[in-house]
Amino acid sequence: MSLSQLCGIGILSVLVLWKMFGGSSRKYNIDLDGPKEVHWLTGNVRKVFEGGLDYCMKIAEQYGGAVKLQSLYGEVVYLSDPLALYHVIMKDQHFFEEPDVFIMNNKMMFGDGLIATIGEQHRKQRKLLNPVFSTSNMRELLPTLQSIAHKLTSIVASKLPDDGSYKEIDMLPLLSRTALDGVCQAILGYPSNTLESAENDEYTEALRKMSSPLISKLIYFRPIVPVVMRNFSSYWTTKLVELVTMPWIPTERMKDVREMRRIIELMDNGSKKAFAEKKAASETPATLSPTAMQSEVDGLYSGRRKDMMDIMLKANSASSSSEQLTDGELLGQMNVMVFAGLDTTTSALSRCVYLLAKNPLAQARLRSEIRDALKRLSLLQDGSSFSEHGSPLLHLSYDELINLPFLDGVVRETLRLYPSLPHMVRNVLKATTLPLQFPVRSSSGAEISSIAVHEKSFVIISILAANRNRTMWGDDANEWKPERWLSSPEGTNRPGTDVPSDGAEVLSTKLPAPILGVKDGIRYPGVYSNMMTFLGGSRSCIGFKFAEMEIKQIIAALVLHLHFVLPTDPDANGYIKEIQWKMKAFHTPVVKPPAGDGESPAVPLNVRLVQEEDFKW
Repeated sequence: MSLSQLCGIGILSVLVLWKMFGGSSRKYNIDLDGPKEVHWLTGNVRKVFEGGLDYCMKIAEQYGGAVKLQSLYGEVVYLSDPLALYHVIMKDQHFFEEPDVFIMNNKMMFGDGLIATIGEQHRKQRKLLNPVFSTSNMRELLPTLQSIAHKLTSIVASKLPDDGSYKEIDMLPLLSRTALDGVCQAILGYPSNTLESAENDEYTEALRKMSSPLISKLIYFRPIVPVVMRNFSSYWTTKLVELVTMPWIPTERMKDVREMRRIIELMDNGSKKAFAEKKAASETPATLSPTAMQSEVDGLYSGRRKDMMDIMLKANSASSSSEQLTDGELLGQMNVMVFAGLDTTTSALSRCVYLLAKNPLAQARLRSEIRDALKRLSLLQDGSSFSEHGSPLLHLSYDELINLPFLDGVVRETLRLYPSLPHMVRNVLKATTLPLQFPVRSSSGAEISSIAVHEKSFVIISILAANRNRTMWGDDANEWKPERWLSSPEGTNRPGTDVPSDGAEVLSTKLPAPILGVKDGIRYPGVYSNMMTFLGGSRSCIGFKFAEMEIKQIIAALVLHLHFVLPTDPDANGYIKEIQWKMKAFHTPVVKPPAGDGESPAVPLNVRLVQEEDFKW
């Protein structure tokens, strides 16, 4: 690299830093206790995203539900207190907004989808999409997922010895391809077949590579994006991107940037083509009555199997002209739903299978529950073999699947302990005071029941710490216990009792004890039970019902036919593979050294066909 090029990059960096931090929140002092600053420039907030689960839980348990951390931007609040979170994501949510870094990076990658819009535009999109994710539409989409889950099980079974012995299989790429087929077929209506294809087409390959690990690698470039997008025209933004992604910048970081640019272009081109075809095929005839149009939206119209894009396009057509979304916004929803439904689902599926392999009694109990339910519904006869050709789960209805109690416990407990997105950040738009449910210490050590947050400061919502709060969840909050979800009273913490995602005030409602995650009538304001995994309010995850359905269907299919255990055989060097979960903004499974490199994502498990003994718990 020449001196002039280095100077140019240096000048650009100085300008960016000046623009970013000239009006930062460093002048504010938050009167709150917290760990000491560990780096003069970046502080200690970086450890929350890169220091792993143990560090996050340590500071939450040591300092309570509100902790002061130091960052490049100044002081921030690490928040897991239930009452404070209620104000941040529901009651006073208009004071707390996703930072420019989050919004602009999402806009650059996905377009004008839900996670890249704010204010009135976000409200209009949410209003249209809420009914699209209704339970009746989930029932319509389940058969697509059932076929994919059956195909996954058949592929794994075909790799196994007929004599019932174990074979080591890395489940991660298979689960990733399953999730990709799920979003492509059930959400987009795109005819993908990544589970069986040796090579993906360019579009599905781009979707697969638009992953959390790649995004994590670019975390240091993310603050630059909003500065560029807000201060340069689209023409000059494109030129700047072309400049910084030229091959003459050979560093590994820039290789990642170039790869991201390539993937975004492929995804954008593929999405536009798929959207155009879908829109042309799904145009509602002008002669169709409004009642019939609404029937299609609700999934009641007879015909071919529907997908989420079908439903969304029909919903848009049935809306008034003032509430309709533009093609650009619809395309943005398409991109967002694919990304949100791919990596997070892969992470949750991988963790579920790993935990079941680690806990054989729970695996046997779940398997027995599924078989008993199928027998009860006359979908499985005594003596039926669990070969790769058996497919009784193809006929299990949505309500029967969702209401399997122990399966529900396995999924909820996994999502509680290991949320796919452990943290979310909010920018404070207006200075306010956050009340606390449980007192914490001020900077001087005094006990306080509220904290003042300043305009332009930041709040980190710790989903991880909230879901593991010992005060709310008990002394065993950090233990994986699916059976805890079976002990609550009838009608509580059961499938179908989740909080609506319309921002209803839930903390003011006194509920009968004991209920998981609730203490003295106080609960977390999440849409999924009493946990924060899918957030709450108007920025909650709109697709959590789809995610829950997909995870349950795939786990049920795998466990019914296959038995999983952790690796036990030494490799050529005498080392046994040990799976380690790293948390760098996202949860990533790797094989711990010396048996693995500690970097490449993998979930190697010993797998065999199910035997009768595998149902005993």
